[in-house]
Amino acid sequence: MSLSERLEKDYLTAFKAKKTDEVAVLRMLKAAVKNKQVDLRRELTDSEILDVVAKQVKQRQESIDQFRAAGRIDLAEIEEREHLILRAYLPTALSPQELEEAVAMTIQTLGASGMKDMGKVMNAILGEHAGRVDGKELSALVRAKLSS
Repeated sequence: MSLSERLEKDYLTAFKAKKTDEVAVLRMLKAAVKNKQVDLRRELTDSEILDVVAKQVKQRQESIDQFRAAGRIDLAEIEEREHLILRAYLPTALSPQELEEAVAMTIQTLGASGMKDMGKVMNAILGEHAGRVDGKELSALVRAKLSS
């Protein structure tokens, strides 16, 4: 089953079960996917849908951080519930150890020697582990490995 079909099936199931939080989140996600589809003027692949989901998860995380900083715990909790619903559609993230191994192996494979090769290393890892890597964390790790 494709990710698009899974989203539609889960949406209908949540709607029938009257799970209002889940219905709202999935409706927003479907709209974001549809917007991307209209922009590209074609059907999206599963990896492109994963990118949309990852972007939505990142937005929720940023909102959670901002609400907590402002002392709005009630709003942060709402965003956390939405965040959990969306995370279910992403593959499991790489552990710190797996990420370090992937970075070391990619640097060795590409023969990367300095900061000028950072983009190549980043793109290779993000392409191979789509949706499983946080860009900030990866960037910091690649930078540290290439500068040492």
